[in-house]
Amino acid sequence: MLIPLLTILVAFAILMWSADLFVAGAASIAGNLGMSPVVIGLTIVSLGTSAPEILVSITAALENSGGLAIGNAVGSNIANIGLVLGITVLVAPIQVHPGCMRTELPTLLVVTAGTGLLLLDVELGRTDAILMITALGLILAQMIRAQVSDPKVAGEAEEEELPRLSQRKAWGAFGVGLVVLIGSSKALVWGASAIAMQFGVPELIIGLTIVAVGTSLPELAATLASALRGHAEIAIGNIVGSNLFNLLAVMAMPGLLAPEELPINFLFRDYGAMCIATILMAVAAYHGLRHPRAKPGHSYLGRMVGTLLCMGYALYYYWLYITL
Repeated sequence: MLIPLLTILVAFAILMWSADLFVAGAASIAGNLGMSPVVIGLTIVSLGTSAPEILVSITAALENSGGLAIGNAVGSNIANIGLVLGITVLVAPIQVHPGCMRTELPTLLVVTAGTGLLLLDVELGRTDAILMITALGLILAQMIRAQVSDPKVAGEAEEEELPRLSQRKAWGAFGVGLVVLIGSSKALVWGASAIAMQFGVPELIIGLTIVAVGTSLPELAATLASALRGHAEIAIGNIVGSNLFNLLAVMAMPGLLAPEELPINFLFRDYGAMCIATILMAVAAYHGLRHPRAKPGHSYLGRMVGTLLCMGYALYYYWLYITL
């Protein structure tokens, strides 16, 4: 028991460090090639903060632990809304940009519903995975076009402190980060599988809890940092972008590499909880348009919303406990 637990803790620490190194290298390479900060933020940085989930998902699928990968994707989305966004608005209430209200939130709601429809047959297959990845490519292309044309978001992206490394150091950071990411992902999957086996807990539950929270920590750090700097559009964008990646990239990996049958209670309890959390986030955002502290056209998310989101996240864990 002690060795798998220590392996998970060490793997998490190395996973986060290597993800930062990977993002620094990839973002610097893109910057050196002339890519705009908005595009770097929406693609490389968003993908980089989801890199732990993606690598863990691929590793789990290749090692016949698809339940761990699927639980990681859905559990990370629940953690992003209930834990990451909840804590962020508790610490620093945010103003949500009209572009997010108009495009990004509706896109996440549609993707959440569409992915749920694909899973109604209680199976995640290759056709489902291909549809998810195709949808992600189309959404990313559209989001980049929209954000590049938005002067406010483009201005905030310019102010964000992106990594600046020489080309040689950038490629070194990228290569080392990727290799260490793969190694630490394998260690994390081994430790999580060993704990699941020892306690007789389904790997899906370990993915929904321990692995999901651990791989959501970079999201918490990035979102809090952006909110505290007053870059609310980027803060809420981190959440929406990461959840889209989790649904359309992370969860697609087991379907693409090793099609997986899903427990029936997963759809109603876990995917259902994720849907409820996503809807609550959207309702809070649209209700916040009428908040007295909201800027014209913006939505205000305050500490009451943060309290409710954190309470909802705690209730989800209680629900998991009583239904095990």
